[in-house]
Amino acid sequence: MDKSLKTPLYLQLYTFLRDDIVAGVIDGGERLPSKRAFAEHLGVSKITVETAYSMLISEGYVYSLSKKGYYAEKNLILHPAVIKASAAAEAESAQTFLMDLSSNTVPPGQFPFMVWAKIMRNICLDYREELLLPVPYNGALCLREAICGYLSGQRGISASPSQIVIGSGSEYLYGIIVRLLGEDKLYAVENPSYGRIKSSYTQNRASCVSIQLDSEGVDIHSLEKVNPDVLHISPSHNFPTGIVTSLRRRRDILSALYADEGRYIIEDDYDSELRFSGKPIPTLYSSDASGRVIYMNTFSKTIAPSVRISYLVLPEKLAERYREIASESGCPVPSFEQYALAGFISDGYFERHLRRNKKYYKALRDKLIAIYNADEISGRSSITESDAGLHFFINLKTEKSDAYIKNALFDRRINCSFYSDYTYEPAESCPHKLLVNYSGLSPESFSVFLTELDKII
Repeated sequence: MDKSLKTPLYLQLYTFLRDDIVAGVIDGGERLPSKRAFAEHLGVSKITVETAYSMLISEGYVYSLSKKGYYAEKNLILHPAVIKASAAAEAESAQTFLMDLSSNTVPPGQFPFMVWAKIMRNICLDYREELLLPVPYNGALCLREAICGYLSGQRGISASPSQIVIGSGSEYLYGIIVRLLGEDKLYAVENPSYGRIKSSYTQNRASCVSIQLDSEGVDIHSLEKVNPDVLHISPSHNFPTGIVTSLRRRRDILSALYADEGRYIIEDDYDSELRFSGKPIPTLYSSDASGRVIYMNTFSKTIAPSVRISYLVLPEKLAERYREIASESGCPVPSFEQYALAGFISDGYFERHLRRNKKYYKALRDKLIAIYNADEISGRSSITESDAGLHFFINLKTEKSDAYIKNALFDRRINCSFYSDYTYEPAESCPHKLLVNYSGLSPESFSVFLTELDKII
């Protein structure tokens, strides 16, 4: 609203509202402000707003309901650009799959809704003042303390709360790592691995290369040849291969690390908790005597993908450096979520949740593999699976490309990914290994999937 113009204020308001309604900025059926509230907000008279509304009503852009207010018309003929954008958004939201094997989902029965609701209710009652205060740069103290207790008992990691940094997802933590260690360093990731790891480093303006794996983990000759400043690995359970780095290879990697000052290892312990048999794999962090291993993990796999809370355990020198550069900033994770997760861990619910889920997912995996073994497709393929994680591979004996099979399944409303989607080699050189993330599957849906896959290959 520009009072210096010759155009009357009511006509300016009319034009703004009309254009927003036509452009779809104001949705059809959306309630407009009351005349009094709108006039006070704009600093104009009530008559100005009333006149603009009357013009909009007379031209069919707005309608009024007695004692309820004014609303944007629902059945307008919109601008072609608005129609096109709306159609695209509707088509995108309408794209649903009968099953999605490319990612894991949590069955509603496996999430502790009642426990979570109880914790949240108690937090509102017990931490009213704390919830309204700014969250420290490295996260709420109660959550950092809870994580320290869990890591000490379950992963053999001895750390203080001052060494913990809470973040909203792993990508946020990658940015912190580059900020701490420097953009000028050469970062290396495993091949294969999640593509977003490498892309996150490059998006933070760091150079990043990939290093091949062998049956024991990162190939030590490739590591020595590349000679990176920072090595990002998942020694307890590589995704997607499931390879566990051997104790001998761990010693070799640490020896290579110690050879030069200023080199670091990022130990990504993602998915390590979902191990179905045997003792937990020791962490590199707990074996490091030089303070050059950074440990990271997330709760998105162990609790739910929607729990976007991840964390770092920094060596003491790096924790002090991070305090110096970030103490004036805030933590991106809301305090309410942090306090809830802290209670979930401290009260023992998290460990019970893990035990319950491991039992459920192991039984589900065994049932799905039994269905596969009894199916005709087992004669034209094989399964590769490790005793950890929520996925396995179906190795296909086919001349058809991964892209062809993926598109054919997509046409049947089945979303999937292949080993070739996670490697930095040409897809043609990769084996035809279809990845099955099975946490959200039922035995019935898996049988349907096998039937459709058999028709395609």
